[in-house]
Amino acid sequence: MYDYMRVLEDRFAPKPNHKRRQELETKRQEVATLLDKQGRKKLLRLVDAHTMVQEEMALTSFIAGFRLAWGIAMDLGANGSYSYERGQEEIDHRRNCEEGADECG
Repeated sequence: MYDYMRVLEDRFAPKPNHKRRQELETKRQEVATLLDKQGRKKLLRLVDAHTMVQEEMALTSFIAGFRLAWGIAMDLGANGSYSYERGQEEIDHRRNCEEGADECG
């Protein structure tokens, strides 16, 4: 499922701004020239970690949006209308089941 969502993200999510990425790389290189070898390694590790976190956050946001859209489509497709009250009842029922209520099933 995770791989499928990554493919969907690649297909539908906006592409990154290459000009901005180039500017960031230029700035990173400027800072790297001011550091010794150990400092440059630490800077690269920091940049890599930051990039990984950004990619994970982007995918997580995409998945959340996809699930929201899927839920909306399912609610509207079920009978053509949505009931806030019925939705709240379902949420309450799920919470009660998670808390171990006897009336789940």
